[in-house]
Amino acid sequence: MKLPRIRDVFVPSIALVISLALAPASADAQSRPDSHAPIGVMGDHLHSSGEVMLSYRYMRMNMEGSRIGTDALSDQDVLASGYMVTPTAMPMDMHMVGFMIAPSDRVTLMVMGNYLSNSMDHLTGMGGTFTTGSSGFGDTKVSALVGLKNEGVRVHLNAGLSLPTGSIDERDVTPASAPNTAQLPYPMQLGSGTVDLEPGITMYEVSDGGAWGLQARSTLRLGENDRDYTLGNRYRATGWLQYRLFDELSASVRIDAQRWENVEGADPALNPNMIYTADPDLRGGTRIDIPLGFNWYFVDGPLFDHRLAVEINLPIYQDLDGPQLETDWVLTVGWQKAFDLF
Repeated sequence: MKLPRIRDVFVPSIALVISLALAPASADAQSRPDSHAPIGVMGDHLHSSGEVMLSYRYMRMNMEGSRIGTDALSDQDVLASGYMVTPTAMPMDMHMVGFMIAPSDRVTLMVMGNYLSNSMDHLTGMGGTFTTGSSGFGDTKVSALVGLKNEGVRVHLNAGLSLPTGSIDERDVTPASAPNTAQLPYPMQLGSGTVDLEPGITMYEVSDGGAWGLQARSTLRLGENDRDYTLGNRYRATGWLQYRLFDELSASVRIDAQRWENVEGADPALNPNMIYTADPDLRGGTRIDIPLGFNWYFVDGPLFDHRLAVEINLPIYQDLDGPQLETDWVLTVGWQKAFDLF
């Protein structure tokens, strides 16, 4: 089945985002900064029937230095183990645009598209350095949030799919391939190449002083992509506390635990003896972060009824099936606006 070109969908969507963002605010919009979870949590709340929410998130993740298990490795340690090249750093930027609409009080539908820019710095065994890059649209997320309990402690199911709109054929010039391009390793690709299930469950409560929530989600890969591999499944659980500092501002702290599995199969164009990012058996790992954040809800002025948020993830534990690049920090900033469509 031929997928529609992303630009044919994305450009009209941007026009819709701009026009709807300028629409009048909903009279019954939730008017607390902590009524939405920290910005790093996706699919955290349902909307009232007829309500729409638009969102934009920018995420910056910085990875630098190698790790095997819980132990850090120097670049020279990696090269001495037999690899001809080692990655030294990988910054990643992601832009995410989301659209939510509630056909009923019990069901909210959500779609999210994203654009990624990846860069990876390398050191060779001869002391040379080079950088590769990839950028483009990633996989598209579609989901339904189905309410199970809508008063007091609220509970809903997250039923999602990830559609393979991101490229898995990204290439760039390396010293070994010059002047030609070579297939880039798994972390530099933009998508999974497979349709993936994304089930989950979320519960949260908003009280007089603040809010709390719990969420468990997973990404389950279906089948094998056309480059003969399947990315590993991912499992994630998070819990958060929010305290309302003022009518417009709340502070949050989370614990965020993730586990991801190794790649099954292998891309035949990659040589795992050259660099560890090309080894499908060195992709799994576990990480625990403590994200800290703020949510702003504007109660007056030109940004009335808009929301801004920021969160920074600080890893406190990493156990990698390495060597792998370790994560130093993740920064997420975002904007949200809800209003009545019908």
